[in-house]
Amino acid sequence: MRKEPRQARSKATVEAIIEAGARVLSDLGWAGFTTNKVAEAAGASIGSLYQYFPDKLSLVEAIRRRHFDQVLAVISDAAADERPLRQFARELTRGMIAAHSIHPTLHQVLLDEAPGDRGSRAAHAAFQSRYLEHYAAAVAQYRRRTKDTETVARVLSSAVEGVIHNAARRGMLEAPELQKQLVDLICAYLSGQHRTAPR
Repeated sequence: MRKEPRQARSKATVEAIIEAGARVLSDLGWAGFTTNKVAEAAGASIGSLYQYFPDKLSLVEAIRRRHFDQVLAVISDAAADERPLRQFARELTRGMIAAHSIHPTLHQVLLDEAPGDRGSRAAHAAFQSRYLEHYAAAVAQYRRRTKDTETVARVLSSAVEGVIHNAARRGMLEAPELQKQLVDLICAYLSGQHRTAPR
């Protein structure tokens, strides 16, 4: 960002621009994403947009970081207060679905279309590190006998991420059976019920 908003009105303007940017990017993809369209969707002047974002790449970075923050908050909240395993799995599933339902195609555009720079790669690396830390904390809480917490966290996070992203691409995020199966998958994996005796 060109500068940080300090007053409540400025913060509201920036939030409206980022939200409008996410909507435009999700609806039109990178090819249709322009600062003029974002300003119009936000009900802001193009001057106000450029006051905070020097170009559309900086706006994309703000959109990307907000999505990262939303996902991290979901994992952190789900694992809080040492909830029972099934409640954790439900909260995690509901929260992930909610975070990806606002603009279902946004994540795909951010991954596959929107360009990045060193800053975006650094932000993604920082996100991945914190992402795995949160999952590792959940693994340590619900699967205490695990020796390799990091590997279990990577497998679990990849499974949840894969199901959510594929469901978003197919428009199936709201399917009750998909939600139930994901909850069952998380519970079975963290409880160790998925393991079979060696052959």
